[in-house]
Amino acid sequence: MSFFKLPSKLKGSGVNEERIEQLRAKLPEDERERVPPGQFVTGGWPVLHYGSVPRTNLATWDFKVWGRVENPLAWSWEQFKQQPRATIETDIHCVTRWTKLDMTWEGVPLRHVLDQVKPKPEAKFVIAHAEAGFTANLPIEAIMDDDVLLADTADGHELTPEHGYPLRLLVPKRYFWKSAKWLRGLEFVAQDQPGFWEQNGYNNNADPWREERYW
Repeated sequence: MSFFKLPSKLKGSGVNEERIEQLRAKLPEDERERVPPGQFVTGGWPVLHYGSVPRTNLATWDFKVWGRVENPLAWSWEQFKQQPRATIETDIHCVTRWTKLDMTWEGVPLRHVLDQVKPKPEAKFVIAHAEAGFTANLPIEAIMDDDVLLADTADGHELTPEHGYPLRLLVPKRYFWKSAKWLRGLEFVAQDQPGFWEQNGYNNNADPWREERYW
């Protein structure tokens, strides 16, 4: 794999582990049980990404699903907004060590997308394609949970450009980089294809409860 030198704030490295444990110790027990190891709780929502924030024209924007599926699809923004919607409350965990509790998200459930496109039996992985050629990879099982969304709203407001406007993937059970911002499509494939961060040092699986941060 090829690697470049990531800033430490994006890697989640170089942290004061003792300080994190001190912050965790101050949490009520019921909250502490919801926070994966090595994480601290933030009241804000930090903005972290590599590269610039894209500009979006909703008149020309589209979302596509293709690859190993029976029914590829393409939605305009208007068509996307006409799909069935769901609202969930969940916690998110960033590889850079912060956790944000009790976020409310709205969007189109991935289960609805799966019902529409009907992945073929050989579809074992899904590649999230975002603006500027960014990709993130997941096993197909990871997107089958009821809390996985194509999300356009967070805590009652449309996503800001810095947080992925107009659309991002939401996969709460994985570190948050797997919830790709500025999402433009999903590709179903038979063989895994490590994404941008995975090619540059981040763990392929990204389970926060196992602290799967890096290769």
